[in-house]
Amino acid sequence: MRNDTSPKERLLRKLNGQTTDRPPVICPGGMMNAAIVDVMTETGHTLPGGHSDAETMSALARGVSELTGFENYGAPFCMTVEAEALGSEIDFGTLSCEPKIKTERFANVADFSLLSPRAERDGRVRTVADALNSLSGGDTPVIGSVTGPISTAASLVDPMTFLKQLRKDRENAHRVIDQVTDWLIGYAQILIDSGADVISIADPTATGEILGPKMFEEYALRYLNKLADAIHAANRPVIIHICGKLDAVSALTAQLHGNALSTDAMVSLKSIKETYPDVTTMGNLSTFLLQDAEPERVLRGTEVLLRDGVDIIAPACGLSTSTPLANIRAFTSRVKEA
Repeated sequence: MRNDTSPKERLLRKLNGQTTDRPPVICPGGMMNAAIVDVMTETGHTLPGGHSDAETMSALARGVSELTGFENYGAPFCMTVEAEALGSEIDFGTLSCEPKIKTERFANVADFSLLSPRAERDGRVRTVADALNSLSGGDTPVIGSVTGPISTAASLVDPMTFLKQLRKDRENAHRVIDQVTDWLIGYAQILIDSGADVISIADPTATGEILGPKMFEEYALRYLNKLADAIHAANRPVIIHICGKLDAVSALTAQLHGNALSTDAMVSLKSIKETYPDVTTMGNLSTFLLQDAEPERVLRGTEVLLRDGVDIIAPACGLSTSTPLANIRAFTSRVKEA
């Protein structure tokens, strides 16, 4: 394999199960984004304003890649675009604090009804689409980040009630998640039409620790695969990120239809590769290490991932906005030397 491969070709080859000169090193955006304070300060492109302005969003995405060394452009920089479009109230945060759900639209699954049965290119959906369009067309892969079905549903219905009703009101719970998934399929298609080379799905509520294996199979596996299959039908590869420990659901995560499985830091990707050799692994350098350690320890952690043969190197989860830029540069530079 030649060593002059472009970042886009390298990532797409790896997602398609082909050989590459070395692992890609990426940070896809959405829940896992690198719009840290250091980058915003240096570029002058800042949040929260950039969440709603396509020009700022695309400029910040370029700045993230150029300053950190991550080999992709990723947008948006939060997990609230979908929930806002579907009627929940959002707190857009500050320079150092990411957006969050302020008020869920519905109290329970029985009350749920979509504001729109399909995603429309307006509001912040349009912002993200326009930003991706501006970023597309070059040698750097553009990743459109989508919040997964379970997490989106839990951003529309009071989350504690929602999780209880997964057991107590299965009929309405399935109705909610199925309709949300259909909306997410439309949203993903808008991002694809706008130039996304890859769709990354993060579903942090869909963990084995929260759901347990039975509900993970009944809800998470079913609807994540429905979403991934639709994205594949649009001829785009899919990254799926699952948070937390996978002990109880590792066999089920191997059945996810993503092109790569991204995991949290406590998961042994070496073991995943040994047990499920067909799974393309992604991750999973500790974000606590990136935030708090000296660059030398970051380098040692990166060496472990390279030694274990992880297919795509990335942070394990969402980065703290206070993560030092020097640590991220140490991380990405070491991968590029492999």
